[in-house]
Amino acid sequence: MTTPLAIPQSARPAYLQQGWCWLLLALAGALGIALSMHTLSAVLPPLRWWTVLQQTAPAAVNELIFTQVALPRIVISWIVGASLGLAGVLFQQILRNPLADPATIGVSSGAYLALVVATLFAPALLEWGAASVALAGGVLAAAVVLMVSRRSRFSTITVILAGLIVSLFCGAAGASLTLLNHEYLNGLFIWQTGSLVQNGWQNVHYLWPRILVLATGAALMARPLGMLVLDDARVSALGVHVARVRLGALLLGVALCALSVSTVGVVGFIGLMAPNLVRLLGARTFTQRMALAPLLGALLLWLTDQIVQTITYFPNPIPAGSGSALVGAPVMLWLLFRQKSGLQARVVAYERMARRPRLSGRQVQLICAFLLVATVLAGLGSGRGPYGWEWFPTTTLGTVIDWRLPRVAAAGIAGGMLAVAGMLLQRITGNPMASPEVLGISSGASLGIITMLFVSVDLGTDGMLLAAFAGALLTLLLVLALNWRSGFSPERLLLAGVAISTILTAIAACLLTSGDPRTATLLTWMSGSTYRATLAGAAPAGVALVLVFGLALLGARWLRILPLGEEAARALGLHVTMARGCFLMLIAAATAGATILVGPLSFIGLLAPHFVTALGLQRPRQQITAVALIGAGLMVCADWVGRNILYPWQVPAGLVAVLLGAPTFLYFLWRKQ
Repeated sequence: MTTPLAIPQSARPAYLQQGWCWLLLALAGALGIALSMHTLSAVLPPLRWWTVLQQTAPAAVNELIFTQVALPRIVISWIVGASLGLAGVLFQQILRNPLADPATIGVSSGAYLALVVATLFAPALLEWGAASVALAGGVLAAAVVLMVSRRSRFSTITVILAGLIVSLFCGAAGASLTLLNHEYLNGLFIWQTGSLVQNGWQNVHYLWPRILVLATGAALMARPLGMLVLDDARVSALGVHVARVRLGALLLGVALCALSVSTVGVVGFIGLMAPNLVRLLGARTFTQRMALAPLLGALLLWLTDQIVQTITYFPNPIPAGSGSALVGAPVMLWLLFRQKSGLQARVVAYERMARRPRLSGRQVQLICAFLLVATVLAGLGSGRGPYGWEWFPTTTLGTVIDWRLPRVAAAGIAGGMLAVAGMLLQRITGNPMASPEVLGISSGASLGIITMLFVSVDLGTDGMLLAAFAGALLTLLLVLALNWRSGFSPERLLLAGVAISTILTAIAACLLTSGDPRTATLLTWMSGSTYRATLAGAAPAGVALVLVFGLALLGARWLRILPLGEEAARALGLHVTMARGCFLMLIAAATAGATILVGPLSFIGLLAPHFVTALGLQRPRQQITAVALIGAGLMVCADWVGRNILYPWQVPAGLVAVLLGAPTFLYFLWRKQ
């Protein structure tokens, strides 16, 4: 079975073989011990440690903190890190994709959404324990992914896409409730960033026996899981029931992640980083990776937590989940780009995902254009006001021009640019799960605005646009610099983009947890709100959309050739590096423009291209036209719903796009099986 992205076993760095792996792990362990002794010494002098440990009931406050806070925090970091590392190995093995991690299955977002809903609407459920509620939410989210993927026998692409959509949906629903009830859910926002702060040994006693049982189950499945490096047909010929093995491993990974997340919060990047690092450190077989990844995951989270405890610059402590990304992502980038051998990707023929069309390409484009016009007219002429619903006859011209036209224009232009960027990215990488935010441009723009907020007293619209542009441009230059020598190969581009985006998002999360009252406004903008949109800002963006659209049409021939692979593309006379570089610039410009206009949206670039393939369009020119129309229409519709569904309160258009589009996309995905 072909996969969107896979790293062969032979692609490992020679300079990290012959014991270097164990040496690096030993050095990491020694550093963890040194930092732990430093943090523990700040609580209690080392000469008193043994005496306090022998006491049954510590008397002094610092002794109580030492035994019931500091020591459990270290142990819980080991358990959670090992659990996430093992879960990441399982997911990457069964999905044959190095970009897979526990978040792919939607467990973290599902757990967070369950806690938000229980806190607001059913607080009695919390009497059973927050861990039980979060675990139920994570399992339910994973169950949706498995249900959608069942008819395809849990194929790689289906599971990844379904998990990503469920994760986005749960995250958007949780963010919407957080924005509408910000004063009640600050604690959950901190929990979402991952906190290892402990108050006793209850979490340790709860986690370790359950994690041990799940790890034993994973070890018993090591042999059939190791065979999944082959395609499904060969594995079945060897007597392995592929669907059952994949389902069992998925359930084990979900349980590992859900238990950890429900206890300490969302700790990201460990499950993605640990398996990739052990592979780069020389682990060839699945058994070696399964043994080393939990060890490395425990070390990474332990080191991260000790490092963030020594940083006292911020008024509030840095969450461990954000710190894990700040510590781990640069290390992963260093190892990735020191690797001498190129990573080879097996691409998916993009046209194979399209259904057999019932209408011609021109007819589909006309229908998309008609729907866009109808959506724009509805957005301009209808809506709720102080005196109820207003329709075309009763809507004043001033209301349309001053209030609705800027938002409709901003939403449509941003949606069109994101959709075109997503379609281009999916075609040049041959990866149906690729989307514009993979490049990290949106995260860079967000970080620019957040940074300017904390260094400027008053950040107006012009300053916001300038900060977003600077952040997006710097991120673009970093992506280009890291991928220049590799010729912008798809697999390096995606891995680097994920790492950079994670770093920037983690920095933004650290700043947002500072307690500044303006963070509510930032959260609204980051969710894709158009409330700051103006005609003056939308006009240049409209020109940019026309340029992006025209240049994409000019490169239609390249788009038809690139998914065939590098060798075939070169045989047809295409300069692959130049073509990828041009499209990369175009994708980055479109994503940055949309982010500057309405915020870092994260779904239209994935949803719109799949709608196009579901409609049966295969030619690049037809896809570019249709995807721009569909993306613009989806965003205008999302903005209209967000403005009216909870009037006078408003839900950001980006969140509405996820809430409306995710179920529709899951239906299409289920129906295609």
